[in-house]
Amino acid sequence: MGKISPVSAKYIIHTSIQIEGTVDRPDIIGAVFGQTEGLLGSDLELRELQKSGRIGRIEVNTDIKAGKTEGNIIIPSSLDKTETAVVAAAMETIQRIGPCNAKVKVLKLEDVRISKRSFIITRAKELLKSFTDNVLPDSQEITEEVAQSVRMMEVAEYGKEKLPAGPAIDESEEIILVEGRADVLVLLKCGFKNAIAINGTSVPASIIPLCAQKIVTLFVDGDRGGDLITKEVMEVAEIDFVVKAPDGKEVEELTKKEIHKALRGKITAEQAKHDLKDVQPTKNGQIRRIENREAPRDSRPMSRGPIRTSMPVQEAPRNIVRAGISDEQKKKFKSLLDDLVGTRGLCLEKCLQQNCKIL
Repeated sequence: MGKISPVSAKYIIHTSIQIEGTVDRPDIIGAVFGQTEGLLGSDLELRELQKSGRIGRIEVNTDIKAGKTEGNIIIPSSLDKTETAVVAAAMETIQRIGPCNAKVKVLKLEDVRISKRSFIITRAKELLKSFTDNVLPDSQEITEEVAQSVRMMEVAEYGKEKLPAGPAIDESEEIILVEGRADVLVLLKCGFKNAIAINGTSVPASIIPLCAQKIVTLFVDGDRGGDLITKEVMEVAEIDFVVKAPDGKEVEELTKKEIHKALRGKITAEQAKHDLKDVQPTKNGQIRRIENREAPRDSRPMSRGPIRTSMPVQEAPRNIVRAGISDEQKKKFKSLLDDLVGTRGLCLEKCLQQNCKIL
């Protein structure tokens, strides 16, 4: 039989087959050629089409269950749509295969070019994405990648302990003291070249004279371990400012914006000491805080004075005009005043008659 290359096939005929008995694969192929012979004319004879390469190799897949055979037949075709549909319809005319009754049903006609086109579109998207990401980075990505690689190479070693530090640790007037090498790398990526790590909780010997010469900002993680490191470093080295990462975050996890924001909010060492007065390490290395409790107040009752409901109003100074009074008038005034004692009364008429002005 002639064969057709799968690459040249344009359509594929998918059929299902049900046989009431047990048959072999050659019986099915023989029935396909034998029962369609002379049915479609010489132009669509399956044997001639297969010899010319317009019909490909017929594939038969069968499975025998309970004495019955089920399976499918796949026929590749390079004919046009109409001719392929005629050949597929001719397959359903097969009624017997060997000594058994059979039923053939066309499931679908597959256009191979559509499947190839879908594959081409999907693969083209993947290639374009890979080409854009890896092959043709933009100028900004190139600049950032080169700058980052240079910063990574700029990590130096300081002192006999070979502490990780930035390249500007010696000439800079201000330095940033961090916990580990990862923190130094993060600060280098953000443009800070004056960072140095202490590599643990114990303060290296080379850090102490360095802190005495520089303006030191201690940058620790936002956890209890950061509080402990802050307290231990401040006991042995001269620290000017303290910066703490946001709660629950480490310095190496911060973004560039978060690092700048944290450094802008630095506090003085004195304020940090006041905040850490109640921090003490426990036996298991963690930290506990001592609560400041107030002394018990005296339970004796306190005597209370009179409660003033309002503030005294300050009166404006008055201009007092004193008039000359004779002895006789004084006697009259005295008698009037004696009569008014205890009465809460006021006498104005007599005063007016005597031309006296009382304010």
